[in-house]
Amino acid sequence: MNTSHEKVGYAVDRGVAVLTLTDPPANTYSYEMMQALDAAVLRARMDESAHVIFITGAGDKFFCAGADIKMLTLATPTFKYYFCLHANETLNRLEQTPKLVIAAINGHCVGGGLEVAMAADLRIAKKSSLKIGLPEVSLGVLPGTGGTQRLARLVGRSRAIEMMVKGSNLTVDEAKAYGLVNEILDEVGFADAALAYARTFVPPAKASRAVGLIKRAVVSGLEMSFESGLTLERELQQQLFTSEDAKEGLAAYVEKRPPVWKGR
Repeated sequence: MNTSHEKVGYAVDRGVAVLTLTDPPANTYSYEMMQALDAAVLRARMDESAHVIFITGAGDKFFCAGADIKMLTLATPTFKYYFCLHANETLNRLEQTPKLVIAAINGHCVGGGLEVAMAADLRIAKKSSLKIGLPEVSLGVLPGTGGTQRLARLVGRSRAIEMMVKGSNLTVDEAKAYGLVNEILDEVGFADAALAYARTFVPPAKASRAVGLIKRAVVSGLEMSFESGLTLERELQQQLFTSEDAKEGLAAYVEKRPPVWKGR
């Protein structure tokens, strides 16, 4: 299946739903792109052929350079407020979707682009001179699409404040050292290698339903008290105990053979 929207491409490649941010030259996002991304996230969530969601940028120069500054310059304060609100809702939906989300950072990832990437569960980046950061302070504003909250949760309060108030961009290696990037892949063949990485979390390589519920237990649990998180964990474990993959995994262990995962 391979379809596309004017702003966000959608395709499923061997169990991976590929969402491509498309607005050359820098893949800046607009209200229209956020609407398209929202629709694509919902589609991937309900798509039984998609076990993992994979977000990348069109081309090889930019993942996403953030919000369309021209759009914001011309917009009214009310539009700007609701634009940020809608964008937050979209990224929250992405973060809460019970499927693993991987951001493949194939180019510069700054401002709102990094806010999109931080809503993913794992971030892999191309080994190159691309820049990663939240430089909104240089425009007299703050990262208003979850950036202040997600960055602090990923790298810690002090480092997050320092990074944002300086408006500095990180290299790929610095981003990995900060914990913003999980893996760095070679520039040559990055797109294929990134998809191959994503496929390690889908059947038959992995029990994708368990992967998705691990994600949900962590993401939702961190917003709860410890006891409530344990309750959620037990409820999700009970769901998995009734799944085909759990039965297969336990049987394979007893029979001393590799499991055959189906994502069910």
